[in-house]
Amino acid sequence: MRQLSFHPDVAIEIKGSFLWYEEQLKGLGNQFLNELEDGYTAISNFPDTWATFQYGFKRYILNRFPFSIVYKTTSKNIFIVAVMHNSRKPLYWLDKVN
Repeated sequence: MRQLSFHPDVAIEIKGSFLWYEEQLKGLGNQFLNELEDGYTAISNFPDTWATFQYGFKRYILNRFPFSIVYKTTSKNIFIVAVMHNSRKPLYWLDKVN
């Protein structure tokens, strides 16, 4: 199992989405976080399972929420570059890696 590392902006992305879901329905934000955790576990255990998304990055698509975890693997770790909304500015995260 490879170690996960995160771009600093990922925490900001998650917090904003968590708060929005909590405003919609109490507890929905926690369900969003739980699904993200499940995604991190799956990526950590099986990082090569998901197809290449763009520019050498892979994408894990959440089941219940319209988000994807965008990541890149190396021999030593897995770098999570974004937790992106699938419909809003889908390539905004490229600015983080260029």
